[in-house]
Amino acid sequence: MAEEKSDTDVDADAEPDEDVEKETAVAQLFGRWDVTGIQYTDPSTRRYITVTPVAHTMGRHAAKQFKKSEISVVERLANRLMQTQENTGKKQKTLKIVRDAFESVHEKTGENPIQVLVRALENAAPREETVRLKYGGISVPKAVDTGPQRRVDQALKFIAEGTYNASFKTPNDVEDALAQQLTGAAEGDVQTYAVNQKEEKERVAAAAR
Repeated sequence: MAEEKSDTDVDADAEPDEDVEKETAVAQLFGRWDVTGIQYTDPSTRRYITVTPVAHTMGRHAAKQFKKSEISVVERLANRLMQTQENTGKKQKTLKIVRDAFESVHEKTGENPIQVLVRALENAAPREETVRLKYGGISVPKAVDTGPQRRVDQALKFIAEGTYNASFKTPNDVEDALAQQLTGAAEGDVQTYAVNQKEEKERVAAAAR
């Protein structure tokens, strides 16, 4: 008579659950970077810095107003990099730039590049800026606090502009330029374009208080 297998033997011989493997694979950005366990140091911008394993939503957010903060911040960075004459509409090209830059960031820092990006955005997000108020035909600058969503928008803008300035008509590759912007901003280096622009905005706002 054949010997029956116990529950323990069945579990030991069973193949790994395919669904579990798929979930593990999906949880990685670009098939490599883990999106879990990302740490945030700025509570005001945490809600607006979304990290997901999806780097291309195929424009599903386009018809939804005020939904941009639900998109992965990596995709938003790629969208910002598209807003130049050379990269307009070239989503796959900018995603490749971001992917290669992440590889470079990991080689330089040994950290998860998504964590470096989040830290860079927090350090490059201005907390204060100026608006123009008119009194009797006279334009007067006035310092105002910057909303958290606009802070993230400005940080992405500064990083994209810094990358463009450092790579356009220069021998530097755009991937290396983006990696330098991310690592410099993550360290709070004032020599980095993004952090420099943030400091400049806050300096002007402080003078207009």
